[in-house]
Amino acid sequence: MASELERQMAGYGLTTAEILYHMPDHPHMLQSYVWQAYDVAPEFPEMYRFLDFWQRELDGPLHSVRYTHRRLIGPQEWHALKGELVLH
Repeated sequence: MASELERQMAGYGLTTAEILYHMPDHPHMLQSYVWQAYDVAPEFPEMYRFLDFWQRELDGPLHSVRYTHRRLIGPQEWHALKGELVLH
C-alpha cells in the first residue's frame, strides 16, 4: 500500500462524511457516524466502498450522507529541495 504522502501526491485528499442512519432497535431515531479516509474526488471510490459495505453488512439503514473533501497537498505545492541544515 502506498504511503500517505504518495497517495496525496497522486491526488488523494481527506474525505470526511457524516452518516445519519436509523437505529436498528428504534427506527424512528437517527444516529450519527463520522467516517474519514483518503479518497479521490469526484469519484470517491473509498467512500462508496464503505457505504456499500454498510448497506450490505450493517443493520442500521442509511438516512443521509453529508461529506466534504479537501486535497491536503498538490503537485504544485511539492518542491524537491537539495540542501542540509546543520544545527550545533
